Amino acid sequence: MEFASFLAGERWSDHPACTHALLATLARNVNDQMSDAGRQKLLGLVPSVVGLTSDDPLVDVHLALLCATTALPVVAADTQRVLAVGILSAERQLALLEGRDDGVLTDASLAALADVPQAASWARDFSAAIEPSDAGFYTSGAPSIVCCSILGVAVACTRDRDERLLDLLVRGIGVVQAAAAAARVAAPTAPVAEPDRYLQTEQVNPLRRTFQSSRFDHS
Repeated sequence: MEFASFLAGERWSDHPACTHALLATLARNVNDQMSDAGRQKLLGLVPSVVGLTSDDPLVDVHLALLCATTALPVVAADTQRVLAVGILSAERQLALLEGRDDGVLTDASLAALADVPQAASWARDFSAAIEPSDAGFYTSGAPSIVCCSILGVAVACTRDRDERLLDLLVRGIGVVQAAAAAARVAAPTAPVAEPDRYLQTEQVNPLRRTFQSSRFDHS
């Protein structure tokens, strides 16, 4: 992310303003957990995150769900509980934003939770006993879900850690790109002003008037 800030002409920082904040969190954690060899593959993705942002709260929800549902099947049991709670919390925010009843989960969340039935059951009991904070989800909940997911994948007993982390980042970039593209389509187009014929005439005629007056001035 430091290189992204450089390309954007910002102060050298791993928190560039030119990139969606939660996507930047995802990118930083992926970078930190990849091997030196795997980290080289991230360089080609840097230009795609420069200027990539969105103010749609759905982006945070979808990024959190993407990370949690991807990591849940491979992380350790204790982390599975944490991410299962994170999935239920993100699904609650998604239901609020979409104006539908809470408790109806997306297919991806249902499939991920079905892979870890014990953690899912524990998470449902735990979530039923707490009152979640809607604002807190965006300030701390979603970033925690992303960080926990990346760390969980990094320490999981898999041989393809780098590939999993790279794929997760690529898909995360795609989430924000899709939201940014949708926002551009929905944005009202400014009307094209009709050229002012009077002004156009005035821009041409002064020289013509000067020329004509010089021809007939016999004083």
